[in-house]
Amino acid sequence: MSKLTGWWKNRSSAGKVEVYTRWSFHFFVLVEIFSFGSMAFTVREPGSPKAPAVAVAAFLVVCAHAVLVGFLSSRALDGVTGRRERPVRLAVVTSVLTGVAVLFLLCLRRFAGLEAAAAPGMVIGVSCFGCGSLVLTLEKVRHMRYVPLGAAAGSAAAVAALGLPLDEVVGYFVGVLVVCAFLAFTCGFSGWLLRTVYELDHAREIQARLAVAEERLRFGRDLHDVMGRNLAVIALKSELAVQLARRERPEAVDQMIEVQRIARASQKEVRDVVRGYREADLSVELEGARGVLSAAGMDCRVELEAAARELPSEVQSALGWVVREATTNVLRHGDARSCLIRLTDREAPGTLTLLVENDGVPEAPAGPPGSGLAGLRERLAAVDGSLHAGPAGSGRFRLRAEIPLHTRRTEVRA
Repeated sequence: MSKLTGWWKNRSSAGKVEVYTRWSFHFFVLVEIFSFGSMAFTVREPGSPKAPAVAVAAFLVVCAHAVLVGFLSSRALDGVTGRRERPVRLAVVTSVLTGVAVLFLLCLRRFAGLEAAAAPGMVIGVSCFGCGSLVLTLEKVRHMRYVPLGAAAGSAAAVAALGLPLDEVVGYFVGVLVVCAFLAFTCGFSGWLLRTVYELDHAREIQARLAVAEERLRFGRDLHDVMGRNLAVIALKSELAVQLARRERPEAVDQMIEVQRIARASQKEVRDVVRGYREADLSVELEGARGVLSAAGMDCRVELEAAARELPSEVQSALGWVVREATTNVLRHGDARSCLIRLTDREAPGTLTLLVENDGVPEAPAGPPGSGLAGLRERLAAVDGSLHAGPAGSGRFRLRAEIPLHTRRTEVRA
């Protein structure tokens, strides 16, 4: 079962919207054939003579037009998602052939005996689906709004040119205009929605990259501030020691001792910078997890039943890493829609509990298990904590980190 549903669950939100939109337009092909093309056989006036050849010809025209419109819609969606250029030439060809199909159906109605009750529905169906696919190829709304009006005017002009009554001219104009306007709005909105979803997905990816780049810049700036002056002093004193050594002056030894001292001090400062970079603040990590998961379209709820800022620094750091890893796993694995993060000291006496639970977990893991949970267990072991992670039923995954709170507070006081 997981293989049958995996093609859907493993897609991004933008990919799911695209699949839904594409198959909706593929379904339009069947709608045009069976709802409008079949009118040539199913809609008949009482007492009218049967004309099977005319009905078959009208049906085949509608079928060919439906396939052409479906192909144009697929190419237009490729243009909307940026995979290829917009199919301008194919849109022009489809527009011309749509006009030819409408004219052919009207000629069958006027000269070959196509049912008067079936012809309007078939003409309206061909016109509206042609307009819908054409709207998908356009970028500006002001261009889209002229498509239904042009289709209605063209249909009415063709009806008038064939000498049909005035009431039919008006009926064709109003019917084609109303139906084409509705389908043009639907198709235009679908294209806009798909394009917007992909733009949001791209913006979210850029935001994540910028966050990583900003963190790298911050780390590089801290290292530069710490090491820049010390390295300059080391270079100057080393050069001075070389000059004194060439002159066989005893002060060269003192300069090298000073270089050694500065180097050791720089090493300590670098360790302090890296240690600060590697430590995680629990409050910051909780807010960051809420922001990241909410930006990814999830309903993230953070419940604090224990004061995060009153915890010892080593406990905050360990739990902060748990929140980081859990957030990464929620984003990378499955297709979560909701996530609960709860920090509490009420579930078990004397124990601080961090719970992270999310839905959308696939039945079978997508790949081999990583080393993230093992690393978290090592970090929690340093503060006498434990980690439990696994499926919680109904497609949910639960991660629970527990730290004996009183023990850690006693050690801090000591």
